[in-house]
Amino acid sequence: MSKSLLKYKNYDVHSVTTAHGKHLNANIVTWLMQVAMGGKMLCVALYKIDYTIELVRESRLLNINILAKEQTNLIAKLGRKSGRDSDKFRNLKYDLDDRGIPFLTEAIGYIQCKVLHSTDSGDHEILVCEVLKQVILNSEKEVMTHHFLREKGLVRG
Repeated sequence: MSKSLLKYKNYDVHSVTTAHGKHLNANIVTWLMQVAMGGKMLCVALYKIDYTIELVRESRLLNINILAKEQTNLIAKLGRKSGRDSDKFRNLKYDLDDRGIPFLTEAIGYIQCKVLHSTDSGDHEILVCEVLKQVILNSEKEVMTHHFLREKGLVRG
């Protein structure tokens, strides 16, 4: 198997936001897919050592925020440092949904999810989620993709 073949796939870029108690966190994810007809279920792969997955394991709740091209500043803010050491929501435009889970108000929209179960995936854990609600916030914006970030020199590979 060639390690370079998968680089041709173009993934949308998302932020997973979650909360447990008074603790909020967000990260960047690209490995997400719908796994049932009608958008009722999806799965998302989260890096096992991230603070985000710790909070999701406790609350079993998350939002998937579909990021827009103009949100490239979030790659460094949400993806390159830990929420254990910094407040990722400082100077970030967000609100809380009816469950108390943050969502990014400048994103294209967000998907409210409840984690049903998970499975090991090497350095990631795959979370199978029930979609509770889908909210469109900024339909005029374009979705950020991995290829777009590579063209801008913001990611490798």
